[in-house]
Amino acid sequence: MDLHCFLCWGVALLLLLMPCGHQCLSVRILNQEPVYVIPGSSLVLRARIEQGPLEEISMISWERESETGVDPGKVTLATCPGSSLKCAGTRPNVRANAEQKETTLQIDGYSSTDSGVYAVTLTDHKGAETTAHCIVRMYEAVHHVSVSINVSHSLLVCGEAWGTEPHFSWLYERVAITKTVGSVSKDGTTLLVTMTPFCGHFTCVVSNKLGYSSATYTATPCETEGRGTTAAVVCLVVLLLLGGVLAFLLWRRHRHSSRGERLHEHLDDTI
Repeated sequence: MDLHCFLCWGVALLLLLMPCGHQCLSVRILNQEPVYVIPGSSLVLRARIEQGPLEEISMISWERESETGVDPGKVTLATCPGSSLKCAGTRPNVRANAEQKETTLQIDGYSSTDSGVYAVTLTDHKGAETTAHCIVRMYEAVHHVSVSINVSHSLLVCGEAWGTEPHFSWLYERVAITKTVGSVSKDGTTLLVTMTPFCGHFTCVVSNKLGYSSATYTATPCETEGRGTTAAVVCLVVLLLLGGVLAFLLWRRHRHSSRGERLHEHLDDTI
């Protein structure tokens, strides 16, 4: 056996004896964390499995523990034991599935008690374990919207308590903000008012998948052209009414005068 062949066999033997490397099991959860779940819907977590040709999986387990650490105990949700990896959930609404390159956990009727840190653990035929984690939280509705003002800079700032994925938008007199009114920041939370005078009603609307809530800041009333036009129309109507009444009175007076003259002429003819 020459030196080259001897080195090749030596490298191969070292790779086989190494406890880790390209032959080891690995797992990663594919969901982007944190995962937010709407109450009553289904939570689905998917994990990708990578294993070498010499590795065998003897167990897959899904577990959950508290994110805050108040309840440090782990809860087993599903296990997939044996070579067939046939999975079984620990509750009726929990299902799991295992394939050669992927494992899935599904929880139906999600509630706040299902929030926490989820872990999927692979155990190989030698008892070595590898684990991946994922944070899961409940999707919260929008709460307590408020609008504050920085008068010196004509800034209106919109705030929201704890809603998940809040989207901010602004209205001026119930119409979307235009450049003549001001400009909105990229995140939508701030409105810079450039119109003069600073007047009217400014409304911040915060929404997400569960609905929306709003708050309105009311500045001083605006003197608009519409009000001046309305006043002019009212004055014109009043003048027309007065003119009509005056014309009616003149016509009536003229009519009575004409009747008196005709009566006088009739009496003269009779005599």
